[in-house]
Amino acid sequence: MSTRHILLGLLATGPSHGYDLKRRHDERFPQARPLAYGQVYTTLQRLVRDGLAEVDGTDSDGGPERTMYRATDDGSQELAQWAGEIAPPAPFVTNEIFAKVVVSILSGGDPEAYLRAQRAAHMERMRQLTAVKTAQGTDLATVLSADYALNHLDADLRWMTTTAARLTTLTAEVDAV
Repeated sequence: MSTRHILLGLLATGPSHGYDLKRRHDERFPQARPLAYGQVYTTLQRLVRDGLAEVDGTDSDGGPERTMYRATDDGSQELAQWAGEIAPPAPFVTNEIFAKVVVSILSGGDPEAYLRAQRAAHMERMRQLTAVKTAQGTDLATVLSADYALNHLDADLRWMTTTAARLTTLTAEVDAV
């Protein structure tokens, strides 16, 4: 996910300061990794440097003085271009679970036990996400984000089931190389 573009998108609703942008990011993207304040302010500085955002004064709102930022016309154009680009499917799949299965075979470990444990961890995370999305009053953004994560976890589970069924063949191939 592009922090630069997410912040530009949040600025599209009007001027904001870094603290508010971080809070709104964490609300709008509840299943994403929360942004660190340092990342927000560093990204804002780069946006200003690149002419995509500019300082729009300061605001104290009864607290410490905060710098307000707004998107420039160039920033709005870049955001529109980014938002319209098709995200290409990854040409290479880097999968930590697959790597651990192969390393387990290479090192004489127990890949079947690893897959069972990983499956249990995935199932627990799926239960957590299901509870989040079905809680009373859950907003649609949270439901959609949880659904996205649940579908990815489900794909992993299907892959683990297929791999567990093929471990004998995979072990023979890995050992043969």
